[in-house]
Amino acid sequence: MRRIHVGNALSAFGLGFTVPYLYVYVAQVRGLGAMTAGLVLTVFAVAALIVLPFAGRAIVRRGPLPVLLAALVTAALGALSLGLAGSATAVLLSAAALGAGQAVMQPALATMIVDCSTTDTRSRAFAMQFFLQNLGLGVGGLIGGHLVDSTRVDSFTLLFSIEAAVFLALVAVMATVRVPRAPRMEDAPARSGKGGWKQLLGNRAMVQLSVLGFVLFFACYGQFESGLSAYGVEAAGISTSALGSALAANTLMIVVAQFAVLRFVERRRRSRVIAAVGLIWAVAWLAAAYAGLGHGSQEMATAAFVSTYALFGLGEAMLSPTVAPLVADLAPSGMAGQYNSAFALVKQLALAVGPAVGGPLGASLPMPYVVTFLLFSLGITFLALRLGRQLTAVQDRPWLGRSRVVARGGAAAKPAVAEA
Repeated sequence: MRRIHVGNALSAFGLGFTVPYLYVYVAQVRGLGAMTAGLVLTVFAVAALIVLPFAGRAIVRRGPLPVLLAALVTAALGALSLGLAGSATAVLLSAAALGAGQAVMQPALATMIVDCSTTDTRSRAFAMQFFLQNLGLGVGGLIGGHLVDSTRVDSFTLLFSIEAAVFLALVAVMATVRVPRAPRMEDAPARSGKGGWKQLLGNRAMVQLSVLGFVLFFACYGQFESGLSAYGVEAAGISTSALGSALAANTLMIVVAQFAVLRFVERRRRSRVIAAVGLIWAVAWLAAAYAGLGHGSQEMATAAFVSTYALFGLGEAMLSPTVAPLVADLAPSGMAGQYNSAFALVKQLALAVGPAVGGPLGASLPMPYVVTFLLFSLGITFLALRLGRQLTAVQDRPWLGRSRVVARGGAAAKPAVAEA
């Protein structure tokens, strides 16, 4: 598990190390223009959407470790070639390789966490994963920003070369991992048949969780660097330095609150924790609305806007030990990779649609934008409570299953409620 957490931190470090500077690198340093730079960011999202449906099946058939190692090598080759690419075609192909590799890393690492944890330890393991991912992104972005010089191509070549080296070092670390066949919750009878996607779509609780996940990522993560920042600048008059402070407040809240929040949510129903996040984010959007009203001082508007990002961070800290373990516990034995990849695909779709919708809306129609996402946040609460009716007692309250956890393949005691 320690090696897996190192993998999460380093993969996030690699992402934060280069992605924030891709636009500047392609458009200005390589002189390929704004359109090519925009296409690079699109290729990242499209590559992920293409490979994730296949990644789940590969993880189920081959195991998460071989898939992770292949993804790391692919990402390393993509990063190295991106640093050397001088034409638009080479840049786009390199970005596709880097985006595909990074997309597959996350469900593979999440499945390894499932295999190395029990129902009792899984929430804490995923909370640690989220903590290290945010730490890696922040440290990577900070170091990368001090290395690059927009007047020197070789500084970017060095940046991408270091990223490739990080991924290859991670190959060496992860190759030493021996994933156990860990015990996990099996409180529902196995469904007949082997079909991955058909079986997944037949799981009503997983389908509802996927819909909920799309709304979560669309209404929060998909707005951070697009709609909400555009709203802050255009409607609330927030300066770029204040926007940076808001993003820092989000990360700081996650780092400071993660494990305190974990102790709070471990004994609460998962569905109600997610419902509470919807209410917290509704308050965050109310704070954003106050920032954009223009009736108070600029200092008050800035404080309200920073509070919006901090409240989003609190909600994220509550979700990290809740949603990912629930995805794992909904998966039949041996299907965690398929379920993790499907949920990663939902996340990627939301992150692709969110900025496309939120950016123009936040810049041109600020108040309708805030009201829209306030309603989305309340929708999260509604969907979470509805999901709770589809979950078994142990899936919603995992501490009840500690006496029921058995080794994979063994018979589990049936819960007192109906199968999800």
